[in-house]
Amino acid sequence: MELPLKEMTPTVAPSLIFSDILGLVGPKLVAVEAEVVRNLHSDIGVIDELGTYLSNGGGKRVRPLLLLLSAQMSGYRGDRDVLFASVFEFIHTATLVHDDVIDGATIRRGRSSLNARWGNSLTVLLGDYLYIKSMSMALTADDLRIIKILADITLNMIEGELIQQRREGEIGVTAEEHLDIVRRKTACLFSGCSLVGGVLAGVGAEKEEALKSFGLNLGMAFQLVDDMLDFTSNEKTLGKPVVSDLREGKITLPLIYLLEAGDSEQRGKVQTVLEDRDFSRVSSEEIVSLVQNRGTLDRTRDLARHYGEKAKRDLRSFPDGLARRAMETLPDLILSRDR
Repeated sequence: MELPLKEMTPTVAPSLIFSDILGLVGPKLVAVEAEVVRNLHSDIGVIDELGTYLSNGGGKRVRPLLLLLSAQMSGYRGDRDVLFASVFEFIHTATLVHDDVIDGATIRRGRSSLNARWGNSLTVLLGDYLYIKSMSMALTADDLRIIKILADITLNMIEGELIQQRREGEIGVTAEEHLDIVRRKTACLFSGCSLVGGVLAGVGAEKEEALKSFGLNLGMAFQLVDDMLDFTSNEKTLGKPVVSDLREGKITLPLIYLLEAGDSEQRGKVQTVLEDRDFSRVSSEEIVSLVQNRGTLDRTRDLARHYGEKAKRDLRSFPDGLARRAMETLPDLILSRDR
């Protein structure tokens, strides 16, 4: 099992360190991993082959961790949190599989992506399989309200992908438009994880809304850190090529802030990469240098930190305790991650 967030070292002293957080939900995370592996297994040879490859690739398991902590903080004492944490991980994995096909990605988590190894057709079908499998798993709990939450989240994520694809290759994407895509594609899944933890515990409408908001703000911070890492990390650490978003035709927040300055030369370089979909005429180092030297990463980090602080405030209605302090530590860990 690859432990979630294990590479993250907070730059500020959080109320709990990662080992404390893991101690709260470690056994349940192990159970989630076993559930994921079990449901990736199939008597159909090709599904089992691709599923085993996915399983061996590991993952941070941030979303299952969030659901388990939310359920514990909310007072839940059953075992359906393990099931739904696994369901969310399946949905997340399905989106990654489909995204790699859409983006033409060849590397995922430091290995060949599924589409690079088995082709687009099998990979798309496996992504579809994972989506339907997640719903089949969820149905075993016989909770129509949570099924509705999962369906709404999936629709939001697909809408976000459609919006992003429609704007692919366009240099005029605004910060507001980008944040709307982030909200749909990434943050709503985080929001669902924290919300379902509270729904399982029956915390009531007010606290459910607080948990939903916490996950949304945490997810926004998570993706904005991703936007930055595309310019600050390296391929070995990140597990995929750097500046890959721009090469795939996506303008993320650091570049949006750069383009807002209105420098025609900088704009021309970004437009060239969007047109070429490679760095043959403008090097990735040039783009990275522009972003790193114009303060746009600081602006992006400030906004990510803003969302993180909002997430912490969302938890004020919950009683103090280890689980709440663990939840309050998650934004700091996310802001400090290097992959």
